[in-house]
Amino acid sequence: MPRTIAPSAPTAPQPLARDRLAQLEALDQRLLWLSAWTIHNANHLRESVDGIKVGGHQASCASMTAIMAALYFHALGPNDRVAVKPHAGPLLHAIHYLLGKQGVEALRQFRGFGGAQSYPSRTKDAIPVDFSTGSVGLGVAITAFASLVQDWMIAHGLLGHEEAGRMIALMGDAELDEGNIYECLIEGYKHDLRNCWWIVDYNRQSLDATTADRMFRRFDDIFETCGWRVVTLKHGKLQRETFARPGGQAIADWIETCPNADYAALTYKGGAAWRERLVADLADHPETLRLIAAHDDGALQQLMTTLGGHCIETLTAAFDAAQDERNTLFIAYTIKGHGLPLAGHKDNHAGLMTPGQIEGLRESLGIAPGEEWEPWAGLGDNAAAELRAFVAASTIAAKAGDHAAERVPVPAIPVPEGAAQSTQGAFGKILFELAKGRSPLADRILTTSPDVTVSTNLGAFVNSRGLFRRQDLPDVFRQLNVPSPQKWQGNPAGQHVELGIAEHNLFLMLAAAGLAGPLFGERLIPIGTVYDPFIARGLDALNYGCYQDARFLLVATPSGLTLGGEGGAHQSINPPLIAMGQPGLTHYEPATADELALLMEHAFRHLQAPDGGSIYLRLSTRTIDQPARADEGWKQGAIDGAYWRIAPTADQPVAIVAMGAMMPEALAAHAMLAEDMPGLGLLQVTSPGKLHRDWSDARAAIWKRGAHATSPVETLLAALPPSAGLVTVCDASPASLSWLGGVRGHRVNPLGTDRFGQTGSLPDLYGEYRLDAEAIVEAAAGLIAGAR
Repeated sequence: MPRTIAPSAPTAPQPLARDRLAQLEALDQRLLWLSAWTIHNANHLRESVDGIKVGGHQASCASMTAIMAALYFHALGPNDRVAVKPHAGPLLHAIHYLLGKQGVEALRQFRGFGGAQSYPSRTKDAIPVDFSTGSVGLGVAITAFASLVQDWMIAHGLLGHEEAGRMIALMGDAELDEGNIYECLIEGYKHDLRNCWWIVDYNRQSLDATTADRMFRRFDDIFETCGWRVVTLKHGKLQRETFARPGGQAIADWIETCPNADYAALTYKGGAAWRERLVADLADHPETLRLIAAHDDGALQQLMTTLGGHCIETLTAAFDAAQDERNTLFIAYTIKGHGLPLAGHKDNHAGLMTPGQIEGLRESLGIAPGEEWEPWAGLGDNAAAELRAFVAASTIAAKAGDHAAERVPVPAIPVPEGAAQSTQGAFGKILFELAKGRSPLADRILTTSPDVTVSTNLGAFVNSRGLFRRQDLPDVFRQLNVPSPQKWQGNPAGQHVELGIAEHNLFLMLAAAGLAGPLFGERLIPIGTVYDPFIARGLDALNYGCYQDARFLLVATPSGLTLGGEGGAHQSINPPLIAMGQPGLTHYEPATADELALLMEHAFRHLQAPDGGSIYLRLSTRTIDQPARADEGWKQGAIDGAYWRIAPTADQPVAIVAMGAMMPEALAAHAMLAEDMPGLGLLQVTSPGKLHRDWSDARAAIWKRGAHATSPVETLLAALPPSAGLVTVCDASPASLSWLGGVRGHRVNPLGTDRFGQTGSLPDLYGEYRLDAEAIVEAAAGLIAGAR
């Protein structure tokens, strides 16, 4: 059981009052029972309709009961926010059950439909959940970015300094294997992070086995190098008192060198096994042998397993000693399954207690049969009343859940001037005009980018609004009169958060800023830019943000083969498909500046709507001629996902469907075909995902509610005869649009990119990958001739 490097010593706190200690220890036992029983009920008592194991993590919960009792009912402040280790979800539900904020039926239906979720969920659970967790590591890292967002809001006068809270993560030690932890840690150091607590449940067991002995000797160095205080809670009070007795130091020394696997196995085997091993290994320490002999097997088991993470006094003292803004890593040594028959077994991660074992636990806690769901079962009337009052008086009992945030008014977004321009260029112009306008919306915009600020056209906004830094950051090049169009000066008034080139951090930053309203009571409008192909590098974090219903605007540019000379690794193929399958995110791919202006205005409102979500704009560096609009009839269609750029006026055997940067080729092909096919239609798609979802919802409404609704895409394609074919073209996977044939049974000849690209000019690339006007004409001819 190797030791970490000596931690930073906290200042000595006041001793915990005996009655308060007793109440917290009683809550520790309440949480142990309720979490174990909730999982047991789901797997052994509740009727199984499909025969599949329900699951749960009794051992993972048991290792954290004291930590969560001490944190929630002693240390937690009114403005603190907590991300709970995924497998400790039942403990969070048990806490809110004791608080009266969770119903017993939700516990009875744990992991069942409509019941308490497997892992804490902001959107699916009825109890207050600060941060959803599930994909390990992400719930930890987002607390750092939430703290950064909190500092941004304080600096901009949206939050008082006295309203600041700690952003706290309860994490399993195996989560420290996740790379995004260290990406986040480095970013936090660069931005002078503060007010973060990460509490490690160091039970030294992962899903498959015990963790490596040598690794925790390095974590202290890593965190302390990044400015964190590291507090190691290895031994509980009982152990420390025993070590101070004659012969006790030899036991302490033995523990320091005991391998993790050995310690876990001995824990599982119990007091007799500890005695046999200690007596053999410490045979030349007579005082130690006498000390061991003074303990019966039960007492010896208790001594060897009451580690720092299970000792309320040790935990509360550590929390009380860290009452400042410095980031703190608490490494709390624990036993996985502590207090259960599963304790220490290497297979206990998904293990479940047998009916006989749960009965033994019930009897040991004095809980009568039939009272298993009673919050205070097993306690006498006076003790129950005192504990109930203690819980009701705790800070967490009065802590509000999510805040209601006022909407930020959205002004009209004018179309940038220019007869020919790219959507990426237009995006930069729109943000620059907002930055100059000093509207409430502009003041709430937080921009961020992973080291691609300038190349994604955020530069003008940053020049106007500045970089955000808690301390002034001078622009040295400007001070030395080195010419540059960029003003790279940072201060607390700045609005742009510049990140390193790590996409996980981008999406976690957007998620944290997108939760500013519910977490802090004031809404932000987060805008993040990234190169379109590198969305894939942060998909887990993007999904995580959407799952929490965080609201942000993602601007991905440049995109597709149209990027040209950058080559295949930078030419994105499948992001529209990614967006189509991502709940909570709507993808738009505007072709023109007026579409972009309209969709950005729509996005700013959609981010704030009760039934809204996040928006992803896929932009291009390609400069194209801008259309002269006859009227505004196209606008609602663009928001809905598509409109007829050229409406069909005759029953032609084919129509062209195009998206984004491919509109010039589509228009050219239309002109070539229209000579022989007057009345040929050209459908301009802005969002295949929006079209598909609305179509799917309309179909689902028939069997869900008996309603017969017609989706926008059905209405649009109804303008074509059933026998017509569709030539679809997009600078992305052809599957992005090929599904349109399923709406009304039209034949489809899809064009797009489904191979890795290469460097080259646009004519060369479009010709090679069948995206040019000639390819569209050939595809139309194939449909007319009946070819597929």
